[in-house]
Amino acid sequence: MSGFLILLSGWAIVALAMVWAWDWQRRHRDAGIVDVCWSAAMGFFAIWCASWAEGDALRRVLVGALGGVWAGRLAWYIATDRVIGKPEDGRYRRLRAHWGERAQPMFFLFFQAQALAAAVLAVPFLVAASVEKPLAGPEAVLAVLIWAVSVGGEAVADRQLARFRADPANRGKTCRVGLWGWSRHPNYFFEWLHWFTYPLLAWGEPWAVAVALLGPALILATLLKGTGIPYTEQQAAASRADYRDYQATVSMFVPRPPKNKRG
Repeated sequence: MSGFLILLSGWAIVALAMVWAWDWQRRHRDAGIVDVCWSAAMGFFAIWCASWAEGDALRRVLVGALGGVWAGRLAWYIATDRVIGKPEDGRYRRLRAHWGERAQPMFFLFFQAQALAAAVLAVPFLVAASVEKPLAGPEAVLAVLIWAVSVGGEAVADRQLARFRADPANRGKTCRVGLWGWSRHPNYFFEWLHWFTYPLLAWGEPWAVAVALLGPALILATLLKGTGIPYTEQQAAASRADYRDYQATVSMFVPRPPKNKRG
């Protein structure tokens, strides 16, 4: 199967799944399900591309395994932390109120846009799984190492934040525990770092590496300029009295020791 058909067929399956997700949010009035489904869709695409591409076997196994586990952990975390038994995320409540009577058709388009975005971000999986040259040992080890550090770091950050929020004494306060004392968005940083796994799995073909770098580039642009950090920071500053101090002393993205306040 050609690369185009792999992506097209995968997109069609994910688009159908997003129809189900849209209907679920219509019945439950909770659009947060789209984040669960998007994460699961990325895992599906990793396995789908690894299964149908015709590249080196080791590259394909690593793309499917690493991409699938990363996405599965993320989907499970979002489902249990933000969706199941929780009120609808504030982002989607505001969209629902803003769209009013047009909410359902607009949400349908939004869910389908997420399916398309997943297909675009699946390109790094596809090119890495399509390189026919055998993957060299050092590149394989480095790819797995970066994956382990990034997925492990994101999981640690998620657990630290969940524990902090679970304590009623911390209500209305900003988490500065562990990684959150070194970066205001360590989960986003490790999410971005994870995408360098696939250029390394594509190593050996310069064109494939260049295309696979689409992943970290798009994720970085989304986090820094799109719906990631700017929106999160705006909401946090409006709802927490200590957030301005947090912004002044803790790195926005790349983890590093906090600044010491002067005067």
